[in-house]
Amino acid sequence: MAASELYTKFARVWIPDPEEVWKSAELLKDYKPGDKVLLLHLEDGKDLEYRLDPKTKELPHLRNPDILVGENDLTALSYLHEPAVLHNLRVRFIDSKLIYTYCGIVLVAINPYEQLPIYGEDIINAYSGQNMGDMDPHIFAVAEEAYKQMARDERNQSIIVSGESGAGKTVSAKYAMRYFATVSGSASEANVEEKVLASNPIMESIGNAKTTRNDNSSRFGKYIEIGFDKRYRIIGANMRTYLLEKSRVVFQAEEERNYHIFYQLCASAKLPEFNMLRLGNANNFNYTKQGGSPMIEGVDDAKEMAHTRQACTLLGISDSYQMGIFRILAGILHLGNVGFTSRDSDSCTIPPKHEPLSIFCDLMGVDYDEMCHWLCHRKLATATETYIKPISKLQATNARDALAKHIYAKLFNWIVDHVNQALHSAVKQHSFIGVLDIYGFETFEINSFEQFCINYANEKLQQQFNMHVFKLEQEEYMKEQIPWTLIDFYDNQPCINLIESKLGILDLLDEECKMPKGTDDTWAQKLYNTHLNKCALFEKPRLSNKAFIIQHFADKVEYQCEGFLEKNKDTVFEEQIKVLKSSKFKMLPELFQDDEKAISPTSATSSGRTPLTRTPSKPTKGRPGQMAKEHKKTVGHQFRNSLHLLMETLNATTPHYVRCIKPNDFKFPFTFDEKRAVQQLRACGVLETIRISAAGFPSRWTYQEFFSRYRVLMKQKDVLSDRKQTCKNVLEKLILDKDKYQFGKTKIFFRAGQVAYLEKLRADKLRAACIRIQKTIRGWLLRKKYLRMRKAAITVQRYVRGHQARCYAKFLRRTKAATIIQKYWRMYTVRRRYKIRRTATIVLQSYLRGYLARNRYRKILREHKAVIIQKWVRGWLARTYYKRSMHAIIYLQCCFRRMMAKRELKKLKIEARSVERYKKLHIGMENKIMQLQRKVDEQNKDYKCLMEKLTNLEGIYNTETEKLRSDLERLQLSEEEARIATGRVLSLQEEIAKLRKDLEQTQSEKKSIEERADRYKQETEQLVSDLKEENSLLKQEKEALNHLIVEQAKEMTETMEKKLVEETKQLELDLNDERLRYQNLLNEFSRLEERYDDLKEEMTLMVNVPKPGHKRTDSTHSSNESEYTFSSEIAETEDIPSRTEEPSEKKVPLDMSLFLKLQKRVTELEQEKQVMQDELDRKEEQVLRSKAKEEERPQIRGAELEYESLKRQELESENKKLKNELNELRKALSEKSAPEMTAPGAPAYRVLMEQLTSVSEELDVRKEEVLILRSQLVSQKEAIQPKDDKNTMTDSTILLEDVQKMKDKGEIAQAYIGLKETNRLLESQLQSQKRSHENEAEALRGEIQSLKEENNRQQQLLAQNLQLPPEARIEASLQHEITRLTNENLDLMEQLEKQDKTVRKLKKQLKVFAKKIGELEVGQMENISPGQIIDEPIRPVNIPRKEKDFQGMLEYKKEDEQKLVKNLILELKPRGVAVNLIPGLPAYILFMCVRHADYLNDDQKVRSLLTSTINSIKKVLKKRGDDFETVSFWLSNTCRFLHCLKQYSGEEGFMKHNTSRQNEHCLTNFDLAEYRQVLSDLAIQIYQQLVRVLENILQPMIVSGMLEHETIQGVSGVKPTGLRKRTSSIADEGTYTLDSILRQLNSFHSVMCQHGMDPELIKQVVKQMFYIVGAVTLNNLLLRKDMCSWSKGMQIRYNVSQLEEWLRDKNLMNSGAKETLEPLIQAAQLLQVKKKTDDDAEAICSMCNALTTAQIVKVLNLYTPVNEFEERVSVSFIRTIQMRLRDRKDSPQLLMDAKHIFPVTFPFNPSSLALETIQIPASLGLGFISRV
Repeated sequence: MAASELYTKFARVWIPDPEEVWKSAELLKDYKPGDKVLLLHLEDGKDLEYRLDPKTKELPHLRNPDILVGENDLTALSYLHEPAVLHNLRVRFIDSKLIYTYCGIVLVAINPYEQLPIYGEDIINAYSGQNMGDMDPHIFAVAEEAYKQMARDERNQSIIVSGESGAGKTVSAKYAMRYFATVSGSASEANVEEKVLASNPIMESIGNAKTTRNDNSSRFGKYIEIGFDKRYRIIGANMRTYLLEKSRVVFQAEEERNYHIFYQLCASAKLPEFNMLRLGNANNFNYTKQGGSPMIEGVDDAKEMAHTRQACTLLGISDSYQMGIFRILAGILHLGNVGFTSRDSDSCTIPPKHEPLSIFCDLMGVDYDEMCHWLCHRKLATATETYIKPISKLQATNARDALAKHIYAKLFNWIVDHVNQALHSAVKQHSFIGVLDIYGFETFEINSFEQFCINYANEKLQQQFNMHVFKLEQEEYMKEQIPWTLIDFYDNQPCINLIESKLGILDLLDEECKMPKGTDDTWAQKLYNTHLNKCALFEKPRLSNKAFIIQHFADKVEYQCEGFLEKNKDTVFEEQIKVLKSSKFKMLPELFQDDEKAISPTSATSSGRTPLTRTPSKPTKGRPGQMAKEHKKTVGHQFRNSLHLLMETLNATTPHYVRCIKPNDFKFPFTFDEKRAVQQLRACGVLETIRISAAGFPSRWTYQEFFSRYRVLMKQKDVLSDRKQTCKNVLEKLILDKDKYQFGKTKIFFRAGQVAYLEKLRADKLRAACIRIQKTIRGWLLRKKYLRMRKAAITVQRYVRGHQARCYAKFLRRTKAATIIQKYWRMYTVRRRYKIRRTATIVLQSYLRGYLARNRYRKILREHKAVIIQKWVRGWLARTYYKRSMHAIIYLQCCFRRMMAKRELKKLKIEARSVERYKKLHIGMENKIMQLQRKVDEQNKDYKCLMEKLTNLEGIYNTETEKLRSDLERLQLSEEEARIATGRVLSLQEEIAKLRKDLEQTQSEKKSIEERADRYKQETEQLVSDLKEENSLLKQEKEALNHLIVEQAKEMTETMEKKLVEETKQLELDLNDERLRYQNLLNEFSRLEERYDDLKEEMTLMVNVPKPGHKRTDSTHSSNESEYTFSSEIAETEDIPSRTEEPSEKKVPLDMSLFLKLQKRVTELEQEKQVMQDELDRKEEQVLRSKAKEEERPQIRGAELEYESLKRQELESENKKLKNELNELRKALSEKSAPEMTAPGAPAYRVLMEQLTSVSEELDVRKEEVLILRSQLVSQKEAIQPKDDKNTMTDSTILLEDVQKMKDKGEIAQAYIGLKETNRLLESQLQSQKRSHENEAEALRGEIQSLKEENNRQQQLLAQNLQLPPEARIEASLQHEITRLTNENLDLMEQLEKQDKTVRKLKKQLKVFAKKIGELEVGQMENISPGQIIDEPIRPVNIPRKEKDFQGMLEYKKEDEQKLVKNLILELKPRGVAVNLIPGLPAYILFMCVRHADYLNDDQKVRSLLTSTINSIKKVLKKRGDDFETVSFWLSNTCRFLHCLKQYSGEEGFMKHNTSRQNEHCLTNFDLAEYRQVLSDLAIQIYQQLVRVLENILQPMIVSGMLEHETIQGVSGVKPTGLRKRTSSIADEGTYTLDSILRQLNSFHSVMCQHGMDPELIKQVVKQMFYIVGAVTLNNLLLRKDMCSWSKGMQIRYNVSQLEEWLRDKNLMNSGAKETLEPLIQAAQLLQVKKKTDDDAEAICSMCNALTTAQIVKVLNLYTPVNEFEERVSVSFIRTIQMRLRDRKDSPQLLMDAKHIFPVTFPFNPSSLALETIQIPASLGLGFISRV
């Protein structure tokens, strides 16, 4: 179809934009040929008329379908052009946070400026071994492809990393090298990658600098060759460097810096060792202050200096050499400060004693005068004479700068040489992978010689890249046998010819450098004359005669000619170099040694590194002027040669390309600048790759993929059995132009845009189908709705009509009822009206009659009142008249009486002097006194109630009253003394006045007292109320405190319980971790053991003649060391006749845990032996001393024996007593302890019970020893009694002889000494136990005493409280309660702290013990040589003997042991045994043989048999370790053998399920508990090997069966792929499916069941298998963008449901296997749930609890719609998820650990099979065994 047909309405196109480079738009109407304008609708909502170019009439680029946006490979895009590439990169980088994208054979890496968790070892393991197209793009995928091709094709590889400064080239190269080091491993002890990384600080400090674009820009290129041996392990590396920017040493542009090392030196100038360098601030030196930016934000130059020095030390550069380097660098800085003064225009001089030059000469060790002379002069040599010519100031300055650049370049080369020496390996290199970290295309405002060389190198690399891409395209077309058509691609050979051909730019530059008076201007004129208007790629700027323009493959670049000649010549005066060579500083001449050679060891021919200065060639003739004429080669010539050498190296390797893109210039994380990105894409060749791909057939599909994707475009009749023919027929109908596609052998090739056309047809077909389905479904839904509405309407009508009829009947009933109601209502109203009227009439009458009666009454009342008024008025008038009359009468009387009184007065005056007057006066006084007394009595009566409270005042008042009374009586009696008492009258009057005053005072006091009483009462009431309130508050506070205490107690209890549960869980986790660590150690050891055996076999093959050695005798060493045992004894017996013993290297280290136990036991035995020996010597001395004293103590022997007997009895009784107390203590502990602490699974309970059990076992052993010694004592008594009863125990001579005989015989004496020692040991143990018991009793008594004291104190407090008033009692009781609760709280806290300390102490001890064991294991593995291990004497295990019965065994001879092991283990076929014999038969046979050896009490036979069994099992597993049936068979038999050893061990814990007959079969003589540990370790090793075997079997099936295969056909379609084809998801022949996985699981399960494996062990194996399936599937899902879609989520969930169904069928749902698939299930659900709103985010966060935050975000970022009907996940939604999950504390690791193995346990599983019923089949060839 024509391309114009695609420009229809709603088609989306790209149009140019000055800001965004390309902008998306949508057509508003169809395009018709001839239209000059396109109506477009922009994404911002604006409409635009886009005018087409009238000349070219080129239509805008079409936009790819949305389902193709974000593809892993840019070549998978249907429309291949610049906007499509830019948009795809932007979507992946911004929306999906993916920094890697394929572009054909190129990996495009965008610098995220952020640390991403995608470079861990788990990611490396995920990419290891994978095809490049199967996983998402990654630098690891490129590295894996290079490594795989190197190993497969045996061809050297190269990874070319290029890009702008700051694009991430160095980091990408570092990750590639890390991948090689991790995957291949290092053949030497030192890690080469670490050495290369250690060189980074050095190379960055001397080769990196700050530029305007990058703070750490590499100013040189490097090529690192990583060498591999024949096994493809890293053995070394080599580094080549290219084009160091020497000009930066002497000049820096604005805002730029010199090389970092100079600023690091200045920042460290204050260090003592740097004082001699005489440095200072960087602004003090001319070479470091020109840029004006001596500091980099966030960089500490002093710290960087420390890192640089540390890296130098790691690479073997000694401190003296380091100081030499720093001296040279400091000298360069001081050299830059050397100044010149002009004498005239042609000469200059240096000031005398110039300090910078003096410091430079001191540091360099050269003569000051010579250096001063040659800095201002130069030597000119002619054919006959030599002249010394002064130079101008400008020439001297240039010569100084040239010398500084030359010294720095030489130092740079010297450091690179030393780095290469550190990375060099003596092993021969078989192949290598080169990593080229080189600068990308550069263009600045001012471009000089450096940019010219860089762009020249990029031209060469781009040519090589284009040829490689062209070659791959051609190979692909030839492979598919399609017609090859020439692809027109950009050939940059003309540009390269312009630069390097004869009379090219470099040739003319070298020629001009040879001219005596050549300048940049003359060179520019030669360029114009030679190339202008003759080469289309060369141009001249319009406004400049000193510049030229070259059209490079990326862009036009204008170069300034100024400085080209000087930089190319790199002129250094030889006299200055000679002065430096004559330096006393030894290191300086080393830098210039290569100047004397034509080709130096560090030149390009030897190490591949470009020499950066001219190298003088040796003169061919002995003419003296030859040296002056033949200078070193120019820099341009050297660079061209080194570039040719690099291209030869790259052409000899298979290249892999990594293009690093800098997304923005501001280093903002995940910020994409389209303009900068397009510039770099054009410069790095990505767009050229796209153009080459678009010119051919970029889209490629296999026939099966095409059929699966576009099956919807085919009719049923078009589908044939031949898929290829079907595809051809369909394509001929769909695409009429046959030039748009080609049919290859296995693929269909499409031109650009054809896949988009097919996608459009597919989408239209699906859309039409959707519309048809929608139409049908909508019609069906509306029909159903109509029928439902019609039925509802009929129902509604029926109910409405019934309702209406019922309403009419109800109306009639209501009408009749209303008539009746009206009748009665009317009657009621009339009657009511009558009654109201009657009542109103009666009321009116009553009111009227009352009114009349009241009027009459008021009239009568008024008349009566008037009569009364009259009566009172008349009486008042009469009284008034009477009073007036009386007043007049009285007045008359008064006047008369006054007259009479005056007369009487006269008489009294006369009688005043007479006695009678006094009498009369006295009589008046008495009356007054009597009146006063009466008044006082009345007052006393009035205030009597108040005076009760004032008793003291009342008493005083009464006494005074009595005194007054007595005085009055005395006056009455002594009337005759009136004259004498006349004076007293006055005193009495005074007293009366005083009494009045007292009375008033008393009254006032009374009032004050009353007021105080009232106030006191009020205060008392207030106090009572306050006390009540306080009491209530205290009660409330008490209740609150009680409540708080209860809550605290409850909270503390809960906290302690939670803490205990957490500690229990933590201890369980620690136990599991320790178990896992132990099992990992076993796994690691087995791996090392296998490697050791492999090396030993290699040594055996390499050495034909065995080394002489001694024959090894049979070892008595027990097999307790688990896997650390000798080689099989079968091999020994077979090889003894024909060969000597293997060398000592065969010995392997012992098991550390068992070794420590044995060592401890041996130490104890040695100590006991030493003690017994000392005691024996002491006893002998006592016997010798007692010889002289026996006469005095004739009965000492008998007394001693009696004493020993009594003492023994006492010890036995004490032992029984302590044992009873121990049992009581155990019982009390189990009853009183908390349920959590005494639970059988609690750690503390287990530890305590194990200690108690060990103590009880030790006591039982001691009891048996006591019984044995008692019998020996009795025999001893009988032996030492003489025949003569009279002289019993008295004859010292006989006693001494008997003792001497016993000593000679060595039997009874040893028994006696053993008895004495045992008794003493028992006595000491029992005494210690007694002391501990007494201490406990004393502690209990002290506790009882403290409780008694506490009780007495409580009683005293109670008594004191009872005596207190209620308020104080409450307060005291409350205070006491608070104190008690506080003390209890403190006690609880103290107990809690003690428990915490105990737990921390135990944890610390556990970690210390684990660390010690690990250190001992490592130390033993490292320090013990194989010879020492073989020759080391093996201490036998002490096997306690038991006295039990024996029966039901198998007997064999010692010489038949090897035959037994051979037939039963080595040559046994698991398949036949599993089918025909009972499960676990070899284990039963071996155990019955062990029982027979136990019956014979032959410990040597037991050890030998068990050792041979274990070693033979190991040998079988090593030989057939890849066979699942073999490993499963021996895992089952090893576990059964272990269970038999437990079941018949005689221990009560293992005998619960035994029958009485089985209990009779228990072992009688030996305790094989330590061998059980050995077998347990062996079972762990076999289990781990079983897991590895099934993992190797399942690994290839998982990804294909769980992810790629379409279990539900048609759900997910295949998307278009690019150049790198991924694994097809279509089930081809040989492809694994889910059924393959289920069949394999069935096979595993049936084999394990046939072998009789324990059900619990089968569950653990199944759990491990499902974990592997889930982990591998999820890891691949997280690394494959093409798998993250809705349809794939449905496939995964269906596959998981099939696995769960398999678990249900096998009754394994409780095995924990389903839980291991939970992360995968949640990931599949995450792919299917809605991902739009906040509610969806909340649902996702709550649903995905088994996934980490990184995994959830990764799945959302990778989610890719397969069809255009699906929607992508928005960036805002992903950020919402991240915000909601920011508080979740989970691992930052992205991938699951697929290699993780769960700790395995072997629960005890007794067998009900009776041993005596087992029959041995003849097929086993065990006829030499007989049943007992």
